[in-house]
Amino acid sequence: MKSAKGKSRREDPLRVHITTLGCSKNTYDSEILAGQLQYSGALLVEQPQEADAIIINTCGFITPAKQESIDAILEAEQLKQRAQNKKVIVCGCLAQRYKEALETEIPGVDATFGTEAFEDVLHFLGLGQGYNPEFLYQHRTLSTPSHYAYLKISEGCNHTCAFCAIPIIRGRHRSRPLSRLVDEARRLADQGVRELILIAQDTTFYGVDLYGSQKLVELLQQLESIAGLRWIRLHYLYPTTVEDRLIYYIAESEKVVPYLDMPVQHASDRMLQIMKRGGSAKRLRQILELARKVIPDVALRTSVIVGHPGEREEDFQLLVQFVKEMAFDRLGVFIYSHEEGTAAYQLQDLPQELKQERFQQIMALQQKISLHKNEEKIGRSLEVLIDEVDAENALAVGRTASDSPEIDNEVIIHLAGHTTIPGQFCKVNIFDASEYELYGKLI
Repeated sequence: MKSAKGKSRREDPLRVHITTLGCSKNTYDSEILAGQLQYSGALLVEQPQEADAIIINTCGFITPAKQESIDAILEAEQLKQRAQNKKVIVCGCLAQRYKEALETEIPGVDATFGTEAFEDVLHFLGLGQGYNPEFLYQHRTLSTPSHYAYLKISEGCNHTCAFCAIPIIRGRHRSRPLSRLVDEARRLADQGVRELILIAQDTTFYGVDLYGSQKLVELLQQLESIAGLRWIRLHYLYPTTVEDRLIYYIAESEKVVPYLDMPVQHASDRMLQIMKRGGSAKRLRQILELARKVIPDVALRTSVIVGHPGEREEDFQLLVQFVKEMAFDRLGVFIYSHEEGTAAYQLQDLPQELKQERFQQIMALQQKISLHKNEEKIGRSLEVLIDEVDAENALAVGRTASDSPEIDNEVIIHLAGHTTIPGQFCKVNIFDASEYELYGKLI
């Protein structure tokens, strides 16, 4: 239908589908964008086939993630070919890093925008009239279950790790003001969020750019005062910026869960230098041993990279020994990805077969450790946060304080006549275990 001025006028809201790929920081960005779209009058739809516009929030960190993003873009392009009125918009890390290549190589893409380009996306869709950056975080639409949410406390990273393209993509570290984070957390708690998960590229560096020193502990103190929040979880602690006072604070906290996510990446001092990580294996041990000493029932999570350029067999064996010695509760293993623009890209890559072999060796070792640690929980009564309920089969799925959503263990719960709902905290008696799951009965 035409208006008096001859322009097309929509009588129904613009239908938008958002596909989110990559890490929890991308999830957070998509939730901010979704909230702005809804506030501006768009209708979010579950299926891309139903959408007038498909937005793909991409990951461009490593080669497998880039390929997943490209596959999603090509799928959207095929949908567009079958329905010519659809728009395909690519944003996020891949678009930030490869904007020109995407526009040249995939003609079905209508627009590309980088990270945090919320206003640009809205204007492209004709919805930018009401955009106000002051209210950017007040209209967030959660994509997670309503009882937990991520809180991104900063953007970018000041570290120059040899293997990592994040500073190229997202720029230098930029903390969000403490008062705004507390306001956002309070709104989330008012909406029913019980678990708040703090994320950033370097969580422990929070506040240095704004206040001249680290302010993560001060932020946690204010978040703990928010009624309704039960668990506060920390992710992405960078080893060289972890302060002992943070460890002691977690030990005494009533709401910050005993969970330390600190990616070590390697345990050979030589490799830490080649990777430009800073620090030493000795300091890594000091932090981890202090955490185990002072934080009751602490769960230690880390990630390591195998097959980085320069990694000799003796370096790898130091990493194997470190994993054995530390016996991490949770461990992510990544095969090095040769990324252009990074310092490591100038170095000789290792054979893929060797990288895969080292990956399998660490994974097999960690599976044994994980099984042993889970079996130690058999017979214990644990507090579990319910994530899902399958009433038909009298089952529920939840997590302990030792487990973050999507990446860690789950507890499979036999309800046996009991009832529960997502977001409820329950006591569960553990009767069995596998490498990545606990099995229990509701008490």
